[in-house]
Amino acid sequence: MKISFLGAARTVTGSCHVIEAAGARFAVDCGMHQGNPAIEERNSRTELYRPAEMDFILLTHAHIDHSGLLPRLAGEGFKGTIYCTPPTLDLAELMLEDSAHIQEMEQEWKQAHNKRRGTPRTGDKALYTIEDAHKAVELMRSVEFDTPFEPHPGIKVTYRYAGHILGAAFLDLEITEQGQTTRLVFSGDLGRPGALLLHDAEHPSPPDWLFVESTYGDRDHKGEHDTLDELAQAISYSYHRKEKVIIPSFAVGRTQELLYSLILLRNRGQLPEDMPIFVDSPLAIRATEVFEKYAQTLRTPEMEGISPRDGSYNIHFTLNTQESQALNAMRGPAIILSASGMCNAGRIKHHLKHNIWREGASIVFVGYQAVGTLGRKIIDGADSVRLFNDDLAVAAKIFTINGFSAHAGQSQLLDWILPMAKAGSRVVLIHGDPRAQEALAALIKKESGKDDLEIFIPDYLEEMTLEPGRKAAVEMPGTARARPRVDWNFLIADMDVRLAQLRERQAHAEELPWEEQTELRDRLSEINRELAVFLSRIV
Repeated sequence: MKISFLGAARTVTGSCHVIEAAGARFAVDCGMHQGNPAIEERNSRTELYRPAEMDFILLTHAHIDHSGLLPRLAGEGFKGTIYCTPPTLDLAELMLEDSAHIQEMEQEWKQAHNKRRGTPRTGDKALYTIEDAHKAVELMRSVEFDTPFEPHPGIKVTYRYAGHILGAAFLDLEITEQGQTTRLVFSGDLGRPGALLLHDAEHPSPPDWLFVESTYGDRDHKGEHDTLDELAQAISYSYHRKEKVIIPSFAVGRTQELLYSLILLRNRGQLPEDMPIFVDSPLAIRATEVFEKYAQTLRTPEMEGISPRDGSYNIHFTLNTQESQALNAMRGPAIILSASGMCNAGRIKHHLKHNIWREGASIVFVGYQAVGTLGRKIIDGADSVRLFNDDLAVAAKIFTINGFSAHAGQSQLLDWILPMAKAGSRVVLIHGDPRAQEALAALIKKESGKDDLEIFIPDYLEEMTLEPGRKAAVEMPGTARARPRVDWNFLIADMDVRLAQLRERQAHAEELPWEEQTELRDRLSEINRELAVFLSRIV
């Protein structure tokens, strides 16, 4: 049995683990890589996935970092079945179509941008299209929780509750080869116990191999029990300053929990009656309807029979672009929930553009911010951010409320992992940054009392061969393939050449008309400012 790690390996996005076993080649998840341009470039490397050779895909949940490349694979030759739970199917249909729309719109913008600059490029196309998204959805088949099925002879799969978002599951796999059965558990993303809307994750019996997420492997969620009070404080801060509260929120799961939380605050008198709440994400609005469809499966002890859409709580849903734009012209305090949750795309970027420089405004982060994303830069303390080719000062007050996280914290992960580790399950840490994974690995060994416990932390494109009763064989196809070296010497030498050319042409510049000189001066000043910002990031 061979497992290839095509994503969520020393990072938290792009989840995809390709398994070759029992005569089949299949994947657990197929997510989009999110972060800086170098990370997102991995999305186009479809040849690594070999879509036409893949028999089926097991999808743990609908989040784009787990499902977002399904349309790409469907458009590149994948014709197998995609298995998931019923709520995941409904949510994935919305999310993949929305993602495809974003891909098409961004490609149109790039083409227009290049044309305006006089550098049109032919042959470029969107990562995938709405048609590709529809192809992927047509391949989906729903399976119920706790009901074993066989997608291929020798492979038995059971979906179990993971408590992460509506429909989220961890996978219990039994793979039989040459008369020997190996049991694997893939956690998907594990939710924090006691979440407002979702039941807690189930606890599996110890498998041979445990593949477990480690997003918060190095820390617990501080002040988890004070989450609503923290949110109320952020709202109060901007309400009394007559400014807006901007909440970058994942459209599926986080937005719905926030809506119910805001209703709770209003019922408790901690949210001003005259402060409107706007859900500015068409995807989040449609996802809220799916949540209500499965209301009977949700855990809402304080919210029985209450709906964010019944018109009683000053909650407004903005579907079209004109309504969204009107929010930025509106004066006075308001709460705006908008996607994307990591601030890398969508309407949230426009709300940040209009509010992040305002003293008195609040930016409230309620979810994980991956390395390289705009959200991560803001919570890491950036003095300014670049939005729509403009550098904007960060003057708004930044709040980070970890209690809304849909991921288990370090202690909660340990509670889930330790019974299996103590029983001898070998552990593979996925879906986490290296620092979090190394901290969690050390803690698992310490708390389990097993210093010799096998814990693997695979890297991007690493391959692992598993044989019953033997130590795993790990092969890295070459670091250069996974993370190509940055040639700093070339880049700096090239800059030296440009600077020398500028010095050579200085005398000619001084002979130009004064008006033209001032234009060149302003452009060079802008370049110098950008270089100063760049240098400030290298410490």
